[in-house]
Amino acid sequence: MSFPKPFPRLALLCLCIATTSAHAQQAPDDAVTPYRPSVSSPAQLPVPGQLELELGGLQTKLDNDRRGSLPYTVKLAFNEAWGVVIGGEAFVSERDGGKPRNQGLGDTIIELKHAFLVSPATAFGVELAAKVPTARKVIGSGKADYSVNGIYSQDLASVHMDSNLNFTRLGAVDADTGRVQTGASVSLSLPLDAHWGATGELSGTRRSNANSTAQVLVATTYSPSKRLAIDIGFAHGLNRASPKWSLFSGFVMPLSRLW
Repeated sequence: MSFPKPFPRLALLCLCIATTSAHAQQAPDDAVTPYRPSVSSPAQLPVPGQLELELGGLQTKLDNDRRGSLPYTVKLAFNEAWGVVIGGEAFVSERDGGKPRNQGLGDTIIELKHAFLVSPATAFGVELAAKVPTARKVIGSGKADYSVNGIYSQDLASVHMDSNLNFTRLGAVDADTGRVQTGASVSLSLPLDAHWGATGELSGTRRSNANSTAQVLVATTYSPSKRLAIDIGFAHGLNRASPKWSLFSGFVMPLSRLW
C-alpha cells in the first residue's frame, strides 16, 4: 500500500493537531459527530456552531488502476435542524496501468443538510448536494453533478444504524447510458467499550445500461476523547465493476467553536 507522496507529512501534521485538540479543555456538549468512515451519512448534525474537520487517506485498486487520495470534509450546523457540509479530495494521485501518473486537486462537493429529529433514538435527514468540477479532467469528470440523499438513522439498543437512498444526476455519462444514478447503503456501528467501536456497511449504485457497483466495508474506530475520533478500515468490491479493495484511515476533530 502506498499513499500519495505528500501523505506522510500531512498525516504527521494532522496527528499533531489532533493530539493537541484531544487534550484541550472540553465543554460538556462539544463531542464530535463523525460522518466517516462509512459511505452512509447519519441524519444527525454536529453540535451547532462547532466547525468540524474530517481528514484521511484512501488507497483504492480497480484492475490495473491504483488511486490514492486525501479526502476531507468540513461541516457546520447552524442549529439542530440545518447545516452545511463541504468536502472533496485535497490531493489525488492515480495511475492507469502503465500510463503516466495524474496528480492534483480533486472535485469539491457543497451540501445543504436538513435533519428531522423524531426522538433521541430516531432521526430522518435530507441532503442536497452539488459537485463542483474543481479537478482537472484527467482526474475528475469535468462536469457538475447534482444529488439528493434521504437518510434514516435509528438506535437499536447499542447498535446505531444509518440507511441512505440517493439519486444523482451525472454531468458526464457515456453514450446510451442513464444520466441518473441510484445509490443505497446501510451502515451499522457498535461500541465495543468506552473508546473502541466497530462499523460494518453494505453499499452500491445502479444506473441504466451501466454496470452496477456493490461493496462491503468494515472499520474500527478509536476515540481517546469526545473531541477526537480515529478510524481505520477496509472495503472490498462484490462485483467486477467495483474497486477490488480500498484501504483507508482518518480522523474527526473540532476546528473552532464559532458560537
